[in-house]
Amino acid sequence: QVQLVESGGGSVQAGGSLRLSCAASGVTYRRNCMGWFRQGPGKEREGVAAIYTGGDSARYADSVKGRFTISQDNAHNTLYLQMNNLKPEDTAMYYCAAEGICGGNWWWRSDLYKYWGQGTQVTVSS
Repeated sequence: QVQLVESGGGSVQAGGSLRLSCAASGVTYRRNCMGWFRQGPGKEREGVAAIYTGGDSARYADSVKGRFTISQDNAHNTLYLQMNNLKPEDTAMYYCAAEGICGGNWWWRSDLYKYWGQGTQVTVSS
């Protein structure tokens, strides 16, 4: 049974930091395309960061470049998203996703990710 369990969300003030974690089980963690997506109030789900777990290839949405960093711990099948200099517009539910397609424009195709976590809420106040 596949499980993606996110944690680390919370409420912070603008300029603060949070680190999200996604513990993966039941998936082939290595050589997997995994990503973080978010959905803010009244907004569509959007890709934030994605990584190919078989190497170091990563992609970031323009809105988070230089502030967010995606990383992984292969030994523990865990994906991370370090979020620095948070802004109110980063407020959203953040989801971990697995078994997407890494390459070209496919990184941000949420419909191509096979597995999803339940999400963790991030709220940034001004």
